[in-house]
Amino acid sequence: MTTPYSTTTPPGPARFLLLGDSHAGCVGRAAQQAGLPFVGGPVGSGRDFLGPFLDADDGEGDGDGHGDLVFRDAAARQLVREFLERLGVTGFAGLGVPLVCTFGLSAHTVATRQNWDVHRDRHGTVPERFLRSGLFADLVRAGVRGALAFYDRAAALGLRVLAPMPPQRVPGMSEPAVFFAAQDVIGTELAARGVELIDLRARVTDGAGHQRPVFCQADDTIHGNLAFGRLVVAELLDAGL
Repeated sequence: MTTPYSTTTPPGPARFLLLGDSHAGCVGRAAQQAGLPFVGGPVGSGRDFLGPFLDADDGEGDGDGHGDLVFRDAAARQLVREFLERLGVTGFAGLGVPLVCTFGLSAHTVATRQNWDVHRDRHGTVPERFLRSGLFADLVRAGVRGALAFYDRAAALGLRVLAPMPPQRVPGMSEPAVFFAAQDVIGTELAARGVELIDLRARVTDGAGHQRPVFCQADDTIHGNLAFGRLVVAELLDAGL
């Protein structure tokens, strides 16, 4: 897990809550460098937020029949509780700042090669017609059902949520065609739930759609670097955070 970030230092009160997997790390570092006050950071790995990761809350919720968001994992639950306390609230229902979140956007995990072997044609490729099919979309939605449930609950609580699309990096464990198609399905699902997508693909990719090295973390095959995080932060500021 990437080390969490949390700051409410000058120039003022926290402008947003940052939650996510390791993809949130470069966003937190860039916000810190820019002196943009926020609370939060990564609270687990990408895989932790694909399947179900919330428990039902039987408390009062927001008074409209919508329970709050309670994480199953004890470590994540404790981190989130600490973040909310720093914002002066006891739950998401009282959150007064936007939520910037990367849950469910680890498309490289969804695109793990062996998961799609059964769908390959005789040439060993995953056909384009399958990637455009309703079956493929259903499989992707099932694969990220936990994240979608989180965004459903966030929408029910009336939260403003912004989600940076993932760095366009496809490690060797992943099928590139599935990666690109899956993230489009996930993005569509998030947008349908009112999530504001921070989509930098046109600005950070080469002609093949892959992230340019200048925006890649040099010591791994998955993450964006500080320069990528700065672009995300600039988009957040443009969105009014």
